[in-house]
Amino acid sequence: MPGPRKLDPSSSPRALLGAELRHRRERADLSQSELGAPLFVSGSFIGQLESGVRRMQMDQAVKFDEILSADGFFKRNCAALKKSKYPDHFAEAAEAEARATEIREYAPQLIPGLLQTEAYARALFRGGLPTATECAIEEAVAARLERGHILTDPTTPLLWAVLDEAVLRRRVGGPKVMAAALRHIAKLATQRRIVVQVLPFSAGAHTAIEGSLKLMTFADAPPLAYLQTLGTGQLQDDPATVRQYELTYDLVVASALSPAASLALIESVAEDYEHEAQGH
Repeated sequence: MPGPRKLDPSSSPRALLGAELRHRRERADLSQSELGAPLFVSGSFIGQLESGVRRMQMDQAVKFDEILSADGFFKRNCAALKKSKYPDHFAEAAEAEARATEIREYAPQLIPGLLQTEAYARALFRGGLPTATECAIEEAVAARLERGHILTDPTTPLLWAVLDEAVLRRRVGGPKVMAAALRHIAKLATQRRIVVQVLPFSAGAHTAIEGSLKLMTFADAPPLAYLQTLGTGQLQDDPATVRQYELTYDLVVASALSPAASLALIESVAEDYEHEAQGH
């Protein structure tokens, strides 16, 4: 893995905490694993805190102050990290996603957030949050679209998405919305901005059949895996666990259609939706 990146402490509260954590750990002559042991976290987790990939929690900040004799520095500065436009279970994953150099994702039911159109996201939130106000819906849509801005860079991050065929067939927002959503994905694939594959129904049972999977790789920190279920999500940083999820993803890729065949299917389904929307 590349050496630690030099952090700019002025760039964000997390960068400030990460830089200070690294400085004080090295001054105390502790390895990342040694610092993590009293907190029951891995050395990889400490490395992700130091690089700003992960968010420091208040209980961790208190413990770092104690171990590193920081006189309350981490506790005082940790509160600034609590503010997020994303749900609690996803906030840390969204922040990590924005720093990733490579994102690989298997989506079993819905178009991944980074690839959603505005109309698709709005229909999704209206269906998933039936009692939310329109103001809350629009805030959620805006946050979802803001995540997608990381794809405006022509090369980074690499995004490789495997969409279950159910993603194409599930009618979120109706045929017009679905046609535009699939055309958006096809355009990104045609422009070679993303790699997209479809896992067809004919593949049958597969290694990720029980849920979604997102893998994130970083230039200056160990990789992460993110798993999400109804109303909750979990980041995994244990190297052996992440490697197992990487194998899971590789096997899903092996069962999926080729990128060329996947693009053809996506465009075909989009065309079907367009015909339906036009009343043909």
